[in-house]
Amino acid sequence: MARRLRVLFVIPSLGSGGGAERSLIESVSGLLDQRLRVSIAQFFRRPHEEKDEDELRSRGAHVHDITAMHRPQQIAALRGIINCERPDIVHTTLFDADVVGRVAAWHAASPPPRVLTSLVNTSYDKARGRDPRVPWWKLRAVRLADSWTARHLTHHFHAITRAVKDDAVRSLGIPPDRITVIERGRDTARLGEPSLERRARSREALGLDPRAIVVVNVGRQEYQKGQIHLLRAFEQIADGYPDAVLLLAGRRGHESDAIDSEIARSHVRDRIRVLGHRDDLPEVLAASDVFAFPSIYEGLGGAAIEAMALGLPVVASDLPALHEVVENGASALLVPPADPLALATALGRLLGAEGLRQRLGARGREIFRSRFTLDRSQERMVELYKELARA
Repeated sequence: MARRLRVLFVIPSLGSGGGAERSLIESVSGLLDQRLRVSIAQFFRRPHEEKDEDELRSRGAHVHDITAMHRPQQIAALRGIINCERPDIVHTTLFDADVVGRVAAWHAASPPPRVLTSLVNTSYDKARGRDPRVPWWKLRAVRLADSWTARHLTHHFHAITRAVKDDAVRSLGIPPDRITVIERGRDTARLGEPSLERRARSREALGLDPRAIVVVNVGRQEYQKGQIHLLRAFEQIADGYPDAVLLLAGRRGHESDAIDSEIARSHVRDRIRVLGHRDDLPEVLAASDVFAFPSIYEGLGGAAIEAMALGLPVVASDLPALHEVVENGASALLVPPADPLALATALGRLLGAEGLRQRLGARGREIFRSRFTLDRSQERMVELYKELARA
């Protein structure tokens, strides 16, 4: 019997609630179905993530918790795991895991594993430099560490969009031929199918009026996700659409206090609901009519892909990565980022036109089924793993 290909994933945490974490969990499930030997190393865990961990373990994945707090200890612990498991591929995702994984794999085991990094965001976009919580000197230090370990300690890269690839070439100095673009998909079984019955059932569970027009946003409460601009846009149009309701789903973060204050000042605060972290996001989407995605910068827009899978029309920021996901005017309306007035105008167009919502939502479903299913992306990732292992 041929030896199974071994892949060790390294990520800060499985349970941070972001798109990269959700993608990894679903990717691992797909790899286990293809009989790869899969392990995961994470640096911290959240209480709600046991369900995902238990499911992955039950299917044969090994999950390692590296409890060390300091970088040298994390590197030593991960190197021990690599020496013990002898993976063919060490696949890292997100900055902390990238640096630790790259250094730990250096001179580890014999033969040494191939190091693959997933590039999942336009991390050094100029817009990020405008985040008041990101000191310029810290971002520069992070970029230098990322660039050096990327160029010298990483064999290959996986980018989730061409926009992310271009950003990495420009900001990290990575040669283009070392980056393979493979779009990330979503599990159709987890998301399910949209239907009037499911919509009614999901609305009842959320306590929503059956007649309401529901606008939903999904994302961590961070500067990048732009929820402040959505709140201001909703306030501008809410009086004209008295049945409109805004839902914000996602973990609290650095922007939470500002979001709370914005809602408290709003004259339509009784029509804004902050749902927090949800394990039933597909049901929240199924209950909604419009998906709003006002991000300041993005690598892909996984939440928008999930909304498209459920047949929702999308109003989103006009960003390079999103041009690779949606079709402006056909499945989505794109507006300048950080522009509440333009966002309000686009939302108003959809809230006042059910036919337009249905047309854009139907096209979004077609795009999802043709390009963003998990099976499609998983096949391409397995081929990339095999190519790296042969090299």
